[in-house]
Amino acid sequence: MRFANVSICSVAHVDAPYRVSSTDLENRLAAPMQRLGLPPGILETLTGIKARRMWPASVSPSDAATLAARRAIAESGVDPERIGVLISTSVCRDFVEPSTACLVHGKLGLPPTCLNFDVGNACLGFINGMDIIGNMIERGQLDYGIVVDGEDSRYVIDKTIERLSAPDSTREDFWSNFATLTLGGTAAAMVLARTDLAQALAEKRAEGGYSHQFLGSVIVAATQHSGLCRGQVDRMETDSAELLTAGLRVAKEAWRAAQREFGWTPGALDECVIHQVSRTHTDKFCETFELDPAKLLATYPEFGNVGPAGVPMVLSKAASSGRLGRGDRVGLMGIGSGLNCAMAEVVW
Repeated sequence: MRFANVSICSVAHVDAPYRVSSTDLENRLAAPMQRLGLPPGILETLTGIKARRMWPASVSPSDAATLAARRAIAESGVDPERIGVLISTSVCRDFVEPSTACLVHGKLGLPPTCLNFDVGNACLGFINGMDIIGNMIERGQLDYGIVVDGEDSRYVIDKTIERLSAPDSTREDFWSNFATLTLGGTAAAMVLARTDLAQALAEKRAEGGYSHQFLGSVIVAATQHSGLCRGQVDRMETDSAELLTAGLRVAKEAWRAAQREFGWTPGALDECVIHQVSRTHTDKFCETFELDPAKLLATYPEFGNVGPAGVPMVLSKAASSGRLGRGDRVGLMGIGSGLNCAMAEVVW
């Protein structure tokens, strides 16, 4: 999927305000962990995750996504009346219906001509949303679009701890639910536009300003592994070891496709933005593709696994911290339950 005329105007994130440490979660699980013979500190030791963020109970996924969307729109300088589509890619949802996108659309006060709908594809949803808007811009259907995502782990973690605290819970239950305890909350949004319009907005915002070209993506499926991670609103059961093995296998296929489409080599990328699950996952990803860890902003120690918001959150943090320079080749990479793998390039 290649684009010649699509650029990113802005990408923004909003961190959930409450820091919840892995020790905090283990304190709530002290009784079952002691009964099952599990040592204290195992969550941080095995994952490298010291903490994750959570929203107040009163904040819904659409509320969180709206916060990030407002920031992205303000930073882009685009007139909200000209936004032609809003796509929500959140795994977390306010309701089964209506769509989260329609709720965010209403909270932003976007025009009635602005299409709005949800796209769900586990941790790859945001990149899929970028692709959809890129295609719409490329074919001349619209000038501007926005992808939004709001995630929160409070409810699923609370229900998981409640379930694991039952007197008949087993070590097998603990390990199958272990990945749930790595989840965190955040919000992210991205405004995309036709390249000439994006560049005009960038120059208007600042002298010498520039937009960021979205070149497109490659996507590879390995759906024979769809049973390795299955989530509901109150639980996520995962075969973490096999998921990592199968995920890296499909990622190798996606990397080969990115080599063909974008000319990727281990040293070609200036910044690597990956969906981060844990220390093991991140280290194995870098090792497999010979990526320089210095080119990767590690967010998992303080934010955990934030699902589809992970890639735009890391991209936003990398940009705001000054890691990205004009013309840098930025690789966006993710593996999502299903399994699917996406790799995309942005020229910053």
